[in-house]
Amino acid sequence: SQCKVSGDSPSCSCLPEYIGQPPNCRPECVSNSECPSHQACINQKCKDPCPGTCGANAECRVVSHTPQCLCIVGYTGDPFRQCLVQQEPIPQERPTPCIPSPCGANAVCREQNGAGSCTCLPEYIGNPYEGCRPECVLNTDCPSNKACIRNKCKDPCPGTCGQNADCQVVNHLPLCTCRPGYTGDPFKYCNTIPPPPVEAVPVDPCNPSPCGPNSQCREINGQAVCSCLPTYIGTPPGCRPECTVSSECPTNKACINQKCADPCPGTCGLNARCEVINHSPICSCKAGHTGDPFSRCYPIPPPQPPPSAPIYTDPCVPSPCGPYSQCRDIGGSPSCSCLPEYIGQPPNCRPECVINAECASNLACMREKCRDPCPGSCGAGAQCNVVNH
Repeated sequence: SQCKVSGDSPSCSCLPEYIGQPPNCRPECVSNSECPSHQACINQKCKDPCPGTCGANAECRVVSHTPQCLCIVGYTGDPFRQCLVQQEPIPQERPTPCIPSPCGANAVCREQNGAGSCTCLPEYIGNPYEGCRPECVLNTDCPSNKACIRNKCKDPCPGTCGQNADCQVVNHLPLCTCRPGYTGDPFKYCNTIPPPPVEAVPVDPCNPSPCGPNSQCREINGQAVCSCLPTYIGTPPGCRPECTVSSECPTNKACINQKCADPCPGTCGLNARCEVINHSPICSCKAGHTGDPFSRCYPIPPPQPPPSAPIYTDPCVPSPCGPYSQCRDIGGSPSCSCLPEYIGQPPNCRPECVINAECASNLACMREKCRDPCPGSCGAGAQCNVVNH
């Protein structure tokens, strides 16, 4: 990229031949895979690799970034050098071992002692009986410090970099960098870096911040002014969340997302009332209703008219034990106890938890029990860690 002064501000733009936006300027390509299949990455530009590749009377086709040369119809020879007019075969009195040629592409057959012997054309390598190939077609056919230039692995550096620049080959591509003490476009010209002007360096009173954690620092008239971040309370450097556990809140509130809030909304069912006792929402059916206060309470049906004769009166109807409890008749008196899975003492039986804040930080409230939320959460080969429920 290059930097220009516009007004009193720096204006950044990418150097010619580069694309993107500063600070992410980049060449159009680094490897062939970044170009369309009918083009190749040449000098960091996507170009047609055909020009100058094939010989006379040959046509060029690009297949997967690679130029392929073929002699046109009626011509034969080395398509990378020159194709000649195909001569009509001269009838021979006896067959020769080279007609038809047993050799592969880019190979010639010579008769020796009545047998055909195949050899690769000059500057071609490989098995002449299967097909000879040039030293390289793609950069990947060469060592990483060489590039494929006219089907030969060569150093791509000569003539690439500008004055006062050094060249280094990285992954087949020449990388130009200005020498120490120089700056500019290393592909064109590097200039001597002028000494920086001596200027008073402004001191940022907020770097490093003197305000402490959970705070923000603003510079006002050269002075650092500290304040707590939103949702935090206190005075810097003692900014803190409103709460981290429910015990830091009033007994009628619970710590939800580090804020003291009413845990009741959305907790109880239809026709139920919610009362917060010691940070926990306790649901109970409204007067004249019965059922599960966490799901739904139904009106209590009117009592049946008393029979003429005295009948047995159940001391557990209606239950004096409160929600989440069971009542047993013992000697004509009710005996109350909490239902299984519930804790406390009647009439204040309650589930182990209703919200996550009532559990340890490595557990979550699942079906009113503090449990490990990891089983069944992660996929195969994955590890689960519980952070803040």
